Amino acid sequence: MIEFVLTVKDILNRKTFKSAKVIAGSKGLSRQVKWSHILEIQEFESLINGGELILTTGVGLQLDQPTQLKYVKRLIEKNAAGICIEIGTYFNEIPIELIELAEEHDFPMIVFEEIVKFVDITQDLHTHIINQHHQMLSQLDTLSRKFMGLSLTPNGILKILQEIHNYFQQGVFFLTDDSKSYYYPSEIGTLETSILEYLDQSPMTTHKDQRTFALHNDTYALMPVIGLGQTWGHLCLQVKHPVSNDFLFLILDRAALAIAQILLRNRTIEERRQNMEDEIVRNLMKGQTYEQDDIHTYLPSTSSNMYFRIFLIKMDFPEANIGEEDWEEVKLQRSMLVRSLFKKHGFFPAVASGKTEISIISSFIATDSIKEETDRFSQIIQSIKDMKESFMDGNHCTFGISKVYKDINQVKDGYIEAKEVFKIHNSTINQTYFYEDLGIYRLLLILKKSGCLESYINDYLEEILNYDQKMESSLFLTLCVYLECNGVKNEAADRLFIVRQTLYNRLEKLEHILGKDYMEPSNRLALEVAIKAHQLIHDKENTGFPL
Repeated sequence: MIEFVLTVKDILNRKTFKSAKVIAGSKGLSRQVKWSHILEIQEFESLINGGELILTTGVGLQLDQPTQLKYVKRLIEKNAAGICIEIGTYFNEIPIELIELAEEHDFPMIVFEEIVKFVDITQDLHTHIINQHHQMLSQLDTLSRKFMGLSLTPNGILKILQEIHNYFQQGVFFLTDDSKSYYYPSEIGTLETSILEYLDQSPMTTHKDQRTFALHNDTYALMPVIGLGQTWGHLCLQVKHPVSNDFLFLILDRAALAIAQILLRNRTIEERRQNMEDEIVRNLMKGQTYEQDDIHTYLPSTSSNMYFRIFLIKMDFPEANIGEEDWEEVKLQRSMLVRSLFKKHGFFPAVASGKTEISIISSFIATDSIKEETDRFSQIIQSIKDMKESFMDGNHCTFGISKVYKDINQVKDGYIEAKEVFKIHNSTINQTYFYEDLGIYRLLLILKKSGCLESYINDYLEEILNYDQKMESSLFLTLCVYLECNGVKNEAADRLFIVRQTLYNRLEKLEHILGKDYMEPSNRLALEVAIKAHQLIHDKENTGFPL
């Protein structure tokens, strides 16, 4: 690697500085000199940008001591590389207070004990800096060409990392959530976990910014790899020797661009694969059968301990206004995100992504703990709920999960079950995501399809509902709460916020309508089922009772 950083220490070795002497700030000799500037005025803030080596005859320092101190402080605050003062005509000696200030801030203070030509110094330094810049551009162009060439070869990402390592002689990573990480050389693999943890804990807003960071006493340069407006991963380079941050990030930027080209081509291949996977999953949901050989690319091979559930995500916001080209990108991003999330939790997903619904055949290896499996699904749901991506807003998602199946020909049955869970969510009755937890509603949904449910509700509840409507009373609410309290009058009265005598009057009316034996086990069960059926058909705003 050619060193393109010119430091204060470097310039002291140049011929034009043979009479120079460092009198303060020797610990800051590693400061980078980006330019030199002859400064003979007091108001200079708008004239320097930082990194300049200041040359002065001292005419600007012919001031009282407080003003001298303020002058040097302003140079330090503007991040000047250092100051060179000519001892002689305008300035005879450096006050000890200035030396102490420079020493405190590791700000190099250099004196010329004889008259020098500042024009010779600036010409020498500027020529050197410009030549360095030209060499830097030439080197950058060479590396860019290498990176682009390597991006067209097999295993191009790893080869690009090798080229970065060869140049800087430091370890380098390419880290991403969507696929395996890459690093070179192999012995630095032990650092991957801690760097990923650092990225996970970093604010999302910083993921598109290049920066350096310290971790476990090491320094790293981080460059996002961005494609189609999304951050696809990060290049991470160990930094152990002084190097121009500008040049370092220029190199990493060219490498990131080459890697983005590889990922974009892989993305095109992934899009084609996703379209084929999408078609197969949709057809399986419709009940179409396939030979195992036709679907083994997208679904794991059949084995004695391999099972699956159908996992549906309903998107509760319309996307009809998205153009076809934009929709293809949204579709791919959703599918990749969902697939990555399921894989992260140990599942083998096959995904079909529609504008309002995402369908996943989520295969998994059975374990002895059913709770472990359902917990993993619950963690996935929570992760989606936490998403705020433009293409995946968890606040507008509803979820449904089928029973466990083994035969791939039962995908349609699982799809129907997961859809049934949506219906329960729409009625705001039961917030479970698993079909097997729907309880009595599994039977009620079947009755609803048959058209018998309304008749059943009317047989048991019509007279009470009509009475409430006519008299503007709350008998139905009272019945619901009374049954939920298992006939305990004190508790029922408290929950209804009424006095006990009012409850007794309502119970008498219920007894008159339903009969004296309505609390007998079989009659009570029939009433409770009718109430659940009424909940299923009518939303909570119309039921008149809390759910």
